[in-house]
Amino acid sequence: METPGSQSSLHRANLERVVRAVRLAGSLTQAEIARTTGLSAATVSNIVRELKDGGTVEVTPTSAGGRRARSVSLSGDAGIVIGVDFGHTHLRVAVGNLAHQVLAEEAEPLDVDASAAQGFDRAEELVSRLIAATGVNRSKVAGVGLGVPGPIDVESGTLGSTAILPGWTGAKPAEELRERLGVPVHADNDANLGALGELVWGAGKGVRDLAYIKVASGVGAGLVIDGKIYRGPGGTAGEIGHITLDESGPVCRCGNRGCLETFAAARYVLPLLQPSHGPDLTMEGVVRLARDGDPGCRRVIADVGRHIGSGVANLCNLLNPSRVVLGGDLAEAGELVLGPIRESVGRYAIPSAARQLSVLPGALGGRAEVLGALALALSEMGDSTLLDGSLSMAAPAFT
Repeated sequence: METPGSQSSLHRANLERVVRAVRLAGSLTQAEIARTTGLSAATVSNIVRELKDGGTVEVTPTSAGGRRARSVSLSGDAGIVIGVDFGHTHLRVAVGNLAHQVLAEEAEPLDVDASAAQGFDRAEELVSRLIAATGVNRSKVAGVGLGVPGPIDVESGTLGSTAILPGWTGAKPAEELRERLGVPVHADNDANLGALGELVWGAGKGVRDLAYIKVASGVGAGLVIDGKIYRGPGGTAGEIGHITLDESGPVCRCGNRGCLETFAAARYVLPLLQPSHGPDLTMEGVVRLARDGDPGCRRVIADVGRHIGSGVANLCNLLNPSRVVLGGDLAEAGELVLGPIRESVGRYAIPSAARQLSVLPGALGGRAEVLGALALALSEMGDSTLLDGSLSMAAPAFT
């Protein structure tokens, strides 16, 4: 038995520290591992050699700063994680390994609002199909990350706003999917997962403080503070869509008037253009028409950008992030929307906060949330599981 402070317990702690650093980053050189963990170069070298001999990590030649180096990543067959993203109109699932490589990914249309049971049925089927397509044994599933378009109560795991998903009233998404799949499931809202996806793989890589703004059926923000998602004690941090812009404005689904969402979300914006562009117009269509020069669509997108910029200015004044990443269909409008956002930030934010801020489109497009779900599963899994080899010895996780 290991005793606290003993040489064996210290060695075990160092092993877990190295495995965690590599797991969260995807791959690191040994010098980067030393900087991340605070361990000496000699200790890292010995631990990496031990982990490589045990089959936990793979080491490949690379270069860093013009010098030869060795890149360390978790073994490709150490395990897999699954990302599940429920949008309002789609379901997207991805399977990735612990080296941050996506092995399979698929999306399909789905009316998520209609029925939680139907959504979970489809998710279960798609997960099974994709695992089979990878050829990886199901016993290798280490965990699942799950995204839903609404706030999740941190304590109860219940979806917090039934106004967003009326067919999901009382649903506990993580618990439901965990019962179906038989593996750990960690759930979060789509904006948080978008932020996590862009932080790990996209436009937020290397940044410690950012806000990911998703504009779709609603408007939400995923907040990253000091490299970590900030959820707040109740899980509702980032509800930027309910900042009040006009106390006499339209009534919002939250019950207040003039929320940012009533000036920017698709359900409020599209009716402005449908009389002239037809009832089947979508935000994707608005963006496409604006890029092609349609004056009405350009005006609406510019107005939306200025309204979003007002909300971003409030974030700047409160949290002073270094980067804002815009996601959702609107991000495809590029400077047509980013320029007006920056204009409002320059007008309403504290000058020093505005100067430090960069506003960028998301790099991952519609994949941001599902890749964030993979990152969530990777961040939540335990390192002792990898060191003990219990994934490979486990019974099949689900059938």
